[in-house]
Amino acid sequence: MISPKSLNHCNTSIVNQVLTAIIQNRPFDAQLAASAATAPDSNQPWTVETVSEVLRSIPRFFFQSARSIGRQKNFRHRAPLKQRNIREEFNKARKGVLVLGPAAYRDPLKVKLGLDKATEFYYWVETHFRFTHSEMTCREMACVLARGNRLTALWEFLKEMSRRGSGGLVTTATVTCLMKVLGEEGFVNEALAAFYRMRQFHCKPDVYAYNTIINALCRVGNFKKARFLLEQMELPGFKCPADTFTYTIMISSYCKHSMQTGCRKAIMRRMWEANHLFRIMLFKGFVPDVVTYNCLIDGCCKTNRIKRALELFDDMFKRGCLPNRVTYNSFIRYYSAVNEIDKAVEMLRRMQNMHHGVPTASSYTPIIHSLCEAGRLLEARDFLVELVDGGSVPREYTYRLVWNELNLAGEADLLDGVLRKRIEDGIDNRCRQVMSVKPIMSRKIPV
Repeated sequence: MISPKSLNHCNTSIVNQVLTAIIQNRPFDAQLAASAATAPDSNQPWTVETVSEVLRSIPRFFFQSARSIGRQKNFRHRAPLKQRNIREEFNKARKGVLVLGPAAYRDPLKVKLGLDKATEFYYWVETHFRFTHSEMTCREMACVLARGNRLTALWEFLKEMSRRGSGGLVTTATVTCLMKVLGEEGFVNEALAAFYRMRQFHCKPDVYAYNTIINALCRVGNFKKARFLLEQMELPGFKCPADTFTYTIMISSYCKHSMQTGCRKAIMRRMWEANHLFRIMLFKGFVPDVVTYNCLIDGCCKTNRIKRALELFDDMFKRGCLPNRVTYNSFIRYYSAVNEIDKAVEMLRRMQNMHHGVPTASSYTPIIHSLCEAGRLLEARDFLVELVDGGSVPREYTYRLVWNELNLAGEADLLDGVLRKRIEDGIDNRCRQVMSVKPIMSRKIPV
């Protein structure tokens, strides 16, 4: 079932036994306790790592949708998220209305089973094996409750754990991790409530906690509240002053949300806010890194502010910050979109000559599409061959586009059978790895 590298063979066997019992919905009885006690260290077969591994595996087996073919392995979702309403989702599910968002296509019975079994296991290892829970196991259990959307039980659990021991099991790192999970699940208001409840749990927020809640607020577009927290951090003598990551989160969010509205005035306003924060960041003495520059350059390119993007590109070299492939890809996409293909090719060659990154399919694809639209088929074919020779696999649409254009122009022999088979096999292998289905390229394109 699992074979975590951090666990030895014996601990892995114990974890697999318990996970099997959870999946089969078997009770945590004396028989299961006796099988777990057959470990060499029968006095204490459970450790912090094994208990955490069981709790960490429950969302993977019970909370993920079976219809999400090819989904990411973690709990990230497309931005921007929206603030979720549990009562509204429950009413929609009862009426048969499709519920979208992080909880789409979830099986409520499986989620309830996973939550009940996680809670039962958490207290079972404590009562039967006299296991003492730590901050790590408390954090994993809180994350399970948050990912299962059982918010009322989450607050009761945190109150109970905070009263245990001398300093309690709820720490600043626990609440910060919980805020991150709640933000990813779309419960930003609840994440903000957890942030303000840190004092109730005798915790003091640090700069990482502020960055986490600011990021969660920006993902749902609540820039007003995020800016309020940033202004608090900018106050003189504040105990958690802002750092480079704080400004990078805000700049990235402004740029990401700038094009998600049809209002030109809103786009200009958000880009102005991003550039204004960048100037404040420089005025306060912070050194922007390549991520900060990439976010701002990409936002300027997508809003057709190429002069500002080139200024930032030159400023990177002046400050000793070397660009990477992401930086060049922003310029390549822009020049390809505005049909300045030669400048896009120049950026690609500059990246290769200065060894600032290895171009991949995301670098070649805009150029190949623009060359096909401009009728420069021989150059498009050459870039496709260069892409394959570099070890990358082109997208199926890109490959079919070049092949169809060459076929219509009577130049189909420029793509020989060996190269075509190599590309089609690469696309098949990638589809099998991502989706675990039969090859979609089994129907070959006729010669």
